[in-house]
Amino acid sequence: MAQPEVVTRFAPSPTGALHIGGARTALFNWLFARGRGGKFLLRIEDTDRARSTPENTAAILDGLTWLALDWDGEPVSQAAGAARHAEVAQELLARGAAYKCFSTQEEIEAFREQARAEGRSTLFRSPWRDADPATHPNAPYVIRIKAPREGETVVDDQVQGRVTLKAAELDDMVLLRSDGSPVYMLAVVVDDHDMGVTHIIRGDDHLTNAFRQKLIYDAMGWDLPVMAHIPLIFGPDGKKLSKRHGATGAAEYRAMGYPAAGMRNYLTRLGWSHGDDEFFTDAQAREWFDLGGIGKSPSRFDTKKLENLCGQQLAIADDAALLQELEDFLAATGAPALSEPEREALGAAVPVAKQGAKLLPQVLEKAQFALVSRPLEPDEKAQKALDPVSRGILAELTPQLQDASWSRSDLEEVVKAVAEAHGLGLGKLAAPLRAALAGRATSPSVFDMMMVLGRDESLARIADQAA
Repeated sequence: MAQPEVVTRFAPSPTGALHIGGARTALFNWLFARGRGGKFLLRIEDTDRARSTPENTAAILDGLTWLALDWDGEPVSQAAGAARHAEVAQELLARGAAYKCFSTQEEIEAFREQARAEGRSTLFRSPWRDADPATHPNAPYVIRIKAPREGETVVDDQVQGRVTLKAAELDDMVLLRSDGSPVYMLAVVVDDHDMGVTHIIRGDDHLTNAFRQKLIYDAMGWDLPVMAHIPLIFGPDGKKLSKRHGATGAAEYRAMGYPAAGMRNYLTRLGWSHGDDEFFTDAQAREWFDLGGIGKSPSRFDTKKLENLCGQQLAIADDAALLQELEDFLAATGAPALSEPEREALGAAVPVAKQGAKLLPQVLEKAQFALVSRPLEPDEKAQKALDPVSRGILAELTPQLQDASWSRSDLEEVVKAVAEAHGLGLGKLAAPLRAALAGRATSPSVFDMMMVLGRDESLARIADQAA
């Protein structure tokens, strides 16, 4: 018998930008679905009309797009399904699984005050739960679900294990407000059921919600999706990740130039493990990711580890894809678009500029040698390397380089021979060479630059600075 298709979802509230914790939740859902040939759906939980904005929704979509977490179909608006949510509340009422409650806010507060005074639970127990409909007044009411009054509710969670909640701790939660609008807790269940969600992977701050949501699934006779509540992300100090720890939003990391592949690698590993593997490709992550590898303890965000993984991902990045990512980064920072010659020059420099870099600005910095035009104006540090003696050696080196076959090994041989003739180590000659080729004291290897620039441009730059 064929297994049902895996369907996961990411359901952010557009009351703010995409938090790094939300990005990881989306990534886990995406990996789980994509690794099993399933669907990854996106639902915008915009029922908080006062705080939900189109700008925040756009920012969330931009963050997911930056991380290359593609979703299936169009994003669903939760607010748009209000009529369907209310319909389910009415069906629960008709089934006898819910009831009309006419208690006023004042009556509910009076109940709680008395309970506090008597040392009892303040969970509201409505007098209307089993009331004869003939006694119902002509007054506003809410619709409440009938929670069990005995026993316990059980959720078998793929991360947290078997979790139980005693009936005494569950109230008859409101499903439909007195104005006829559905509550979030109802909307989530109806949407997940109607969207065919098979696995709910979300933060463990939603674990208590699972018990209340299960009441609706059971009352409607719907299959409960597989639940996996993942621990939150903490800062280095062991407290919940917040602004005091620095950047917390996906957009902030994008603006700083963190490569998306490095962020995916790091976030996948943050709270999930596959043996001792730290560095892996997207394909490996999709193949390996499973719910059993998620730990129960909160993970600590480590910027140093993130940057190390980013560096490893840049080193193996496809050069054409990285060039496009660099262009996207420049556009996001408001930099002018590259001309076609600049794009070609940057593309030629990418294979050497990416080595040793951890962030996109570092790649661009190392690629600057290919983007500058003659005559170069060496910076202060580079000027110091171009003393009269060094300029004289460059003048001597130029004709020998002209006669060399333009291969890295031949170029190294020529430069090494000239350096030795002057009693110098290769490094001593590399400094003025670097200053002449790049106009700065730090750059990729001089031989890498010469291979990228080619014979004519390299010799012209050296000649410009020679005595």
